Amino acid sequence: MLSFIKAYIKSMRLYYSFVTGIAGWVGVSYYQYVATTEGPRGTSELVKTIETSTSTDKMLVILIILFLAWGINQIINDFLGYKEDKVNAPQRPMVTGELNRFGALFLSIILMLAVLLVTWFYLEPIAVVPLIIGAILNVVYEYAKGYGIMGNIIFGVMISMCGLFGFFASGPMEIYFTKSRISALAFIAIINGLMTYYTYFKDFKGDKLAGKNTIVVKFGLEKNKYIAIVASFLPSVIFLSGYFGFEAFEIKLNDIFIILGGMTIFLQLWTGVLYYKNPEGEMTYYSLVTNFRACVSGQATIIALFNPVLGLILFLISYVFVGFLFNLHTNIKA
Repeated sequence: MLSFIKAYIKSMRLYYSFVTGIAGWVGVSYYQYVATTEGPRGTSELVKTIETSTSTDKMLVILIILFLAWGINQIINDFLGYKEDKVNAPQRPMVTGELNRFGALFLSIILMLAVLLVTWFYLEPIAVVPLIIGAILNVVYEYAKGYGIMGNIIFGVMISMCGLFGFFASGPMEIYFTKSRISALAFIAIINGLMTYYTYFKDFKGDKLAGKNTIVVKFGLEKNKYIAIVASFLPSVIFLSGYFGFEAFEIKLNDIFIILGGMTIFLQLWTGVLYYKNPEGEMTYYSLVTNFRACVSGQATIIALFNPVLGLILFLISYVFVGFLFNLHTNIKA
C-alpha cells in the first residue's frame, strides 16, 4: 500500500499543481474583491450583490481541492495516454508497473466523487458544474490533442474551469458572468493553451508514433522553432489589445500589476527562445520549468489586477516552488 501511494503521488507531478491552484485562486480572490466592494468601481458590473467574504475554513478547502486537481486528473490522463507514454516516458510508474493502472484510476475516481460531494454539501452546489466540465474535458483532451490546435484549446478551457470553480465555490452570487469575468477565464485559457503547446516538443516522438497529430507533429520541429517564438507574444498581445481596445478588464491597472506583467512577458518570450534553441534533446525537457513559471506567473499577475499584494506574494511563491518541485522530477524518462 505504501509503495502504491508513493507511486501515485509521484505520478501526480505536483509541480503542475500551481497551474490549477493559481488558476483557481484567480476566482477565489476575485470573489473576495467583489464581496468587499461597497459600490461601483468604474462600471455596474463590479457592484456587490449578495456576495459575502468566504470563511477561512472554506477557502482552505477550495484551495486544497484546486492544488490537488491537477494530480488527481493527471492519473486519468496517464491512464488514457499509456500508449504514447511507453515512448515518451517509459519510466513513469504506470508504464513500468510500479503503479497499478486500474487501481490508480479507481482511486482518482473515488477522490473526484469525494470532491463533488464536498462541493455540493459544504461549498456551493453551482460549483460542481465547472468541476464536471473540467473532468470531462480532461478525458476529451487526450483525444483532442491528436487534432492540432484543438488539443490546446480544450486544455486551456479545462484549466479555466479551475478559475470558475474557485469563483463559484467561494460563496453565493446573483450575477455569474460579466465581461471582466469572462475575459479573465479566456486569458487563463490562452496562457494554458500556450503552455501545453510547449510541452508537446518533448513528446514529439511518442505522439508521432501514437498518431497524435499535435501542432508540433503536424508542422515538424524545424517549423515549430519559429512558431514557438511567434506564439510567445500571444498572451501579451491579446491582453493589451483586449484591455485597451475592448475594455475587457474593467479594472484600472496598478503599479504592481505592471511590474509583474513585465516579468511575465519576459518569461513567456524566454520560453519561446528556449524552444527555438532546443526543440529536441535533453534541454527540451528542462526548459519546461521556465514554461510552467511563465504560465503560473501570468495567472498570479491577473490576481494583482484586483489584489496587488496577494498577486505579488503568489507570483514569488509560485516561481520558487514550481522550480523546487520540478527539480524533484529530473528523470526525463519519467
